[in-house]
Amino acid sequence: MSQKSARAQRSNAQRSNVVRTRRAASLKPFYIGLVVVLLVGIALIARALQHSDASRPSIANVAATPLQAQGHLLGNPNAPVQVLEFADFGCPHCAEFATITEPDIRKRIIDAGLASYRFFDFPIGEFSNSVAASNAAACAGDQNKFWEMHDKLFQGQPDWDNANNPKDVFERYAKALGLDVNAWDACYDSQKHLPEIKADRDEGVRRGVNSTPTFVIGTKQIPGAIPYDMFKAYVDTAAMAAKAASRDTAAPKGASGQP
Repeated sequence: MSQKSARAQRSNAQRSNVVRTRRAASLKPFYIGLVVVLLVGIALIARALQHSDASRPSIANVAATPLQAQGHLLGNPNAPVQVLEFADFGCPHCAEFATITEPDIRKRIIDAGLASYRFFDFPIGEFSNSVAASNAAACAGDQNKFWEMHDKLFQGQPDWDNANNPKDVFERYAKALGLDVNAWDACYDSQKHLPEIKADRDEGVRRGVNSTPTFVIGTKQIPGAIPYDMFKAYVDTAAMAAKAASRDTAAPKGASGQP
């Protein structure tokens, strides 16, 4: 290779290095800016998530104060059959049952005195706003409007289920129901009913509930949003069993003193 050719190659290589160096220098501010934008974005997202989570009560954060689960009663507590429902306000199947089947059950079974009905909160952890909804309903219960709020929550489930701040929706329901909104608001923010919600859920766990809705009718535990006819058949069977047990208890003892 001639000296002239070698010098030309060295010159070209030097020019290439200069070009790459200048190009890298010109892109450096861009990369720095990109990193800054990413860091700011991450910080803003974290702050938004923190604010969002603050409006969603969590059972896991409740102090472990043992309470006897009582649920929310509808109907005559002395009715011959006791019906328990373990449900999640965020559960679509629970909403389907509450809006389609339950009105018939209330009218034809509960109002008729054939059974009482007790609702237990059982948030399964799949729906982010379920506990907040249970909290909203419990606070309405302080003003004797639990069941009215129960109906609003299930009817309007799509409006609040994925909301960043579901309280805004719940507060509209409180106003529509004619509640003392200031009192409801103070109750909601205090989260004073969370131990009761946890007690309800613990009762479901104790009974082996693993899906919602789950019903206990007499001595039978039935998972799933069952239709009215099936529900009524379970109530009738439980009523017959209760009647037979009552007859056995009232039967006179034999001459030997044995039943």
